[in-house]
Amino acid sequence: MFNKVSTILAVSAVSTMLAFGSAIAAPITIKFSHVVAENTPKGQMCNKFKDLVAERLGGKVVVEVFPNSQLFGDNKVLEAMLLGDVQLAAPSLSKFGRYTKALQLFDLPFLFKDIEAVERFQKSKAGQELLLATEKKGLIGLGYLHNGLKQLSSSKPLRVPADAKGLKFRIQSSDVLAAQFKAIKATPLKKPFSEVFTLLQTKAIDGQENTWSNIYSKKFFEVQPYITETNHGLIDYLVVTSTEFWKGLPEDIRVEVKKALDEAIAFGNSVAAQKAKGDRQTIIDSKRSEILSLTKEERTLWVEAMKPVWEKFEKEIGKDMIDAAFAANQ
Repeated sequence: MFNKVSTILAVSAVSTMLAFGSAIAAPITIKFSHVVAENTPKGQMCNKFKDLVAERLGGKVVVEVFPNSQLFGDNKVLEAMLLGDVQLAAPSLSKFGRYTKALQLFDLPFLFKDIEAVERFQKSKAGQELLLATEKKGLIGLGYLHNGLKQLSSSKPLRVPADAKGLKFRIQSSDVLAAQFKAIKATPLKKPFSEVFTLLQTKAIDGQENTWSNIYSKKFFEVQPYITETNHGLIDYLVVTSTEFWKGLPEDIRVEVKKALDEAIAFGNSVAAQKAKGDRQTIIDSKRSEILSLTKEERTLWVEAMKPVWEKFEKEIGKDMIDAAFAANQ
């Protein structure tokens, strides 16, 4: 009897120790889902984050990166995040309309004169407040990642707003962007990014707006004879997580993960800036598209035509926030 009891206690003790050891050894897994290739600024940022976490947190935290929509597209990833199926993502700021109207700010045309102004605003108190705009819906922004300023490509030269009248432009799913093109009497069409090249190639649409890196990497310049250098808008991403996951991390782990993420984002933004300049020059060198530079007078016409969009969305975004963003141009 004694031996039997001793054996049971010994087995129980070993099982408890093994279970306890497994609990200690099991690392926290962070699944980072994104929709682009690994050689893009976003892809490089994610891999940098993975490496920094591995270096600093060893077996405590493991980052798994899933590029090219392997897990989820931008339209589904936020729902998946709220269900706990993914812990980090970096969708375009235009993708958050269901969760907050405040981030529509970044779609307003001609709000920022250059990427430096964008950076100043995003680092300001107001810009940091916007990171929490989705918190009530269970999501927390952890940082902004740049893609770049947008240009207009088209099947015909666009020098003044009247040149765009009646043309069909693909846009992201954003009410602000729809209003922007309606303001110049063009037709906005909300279409998936993956379909844009074919739509341009078959002339189902006349043009689109995008950054230099997207225009180059997706070969839009090969099927669009003209690109007007407007710098009229912004494509940036919000690195986001769920409130439940983020606040559930041990504080010491959360601090180190945030440091690694901040460094990775700074690295990604540096890559994005270099890529924008390089891809612009590559497009020029290809001679496949003619780059049109606006005069000061021509640019003023575009600003005057599109700026009424600000007032249309002022109540949803907040006039104070728009004023704070515009002040970053100074």
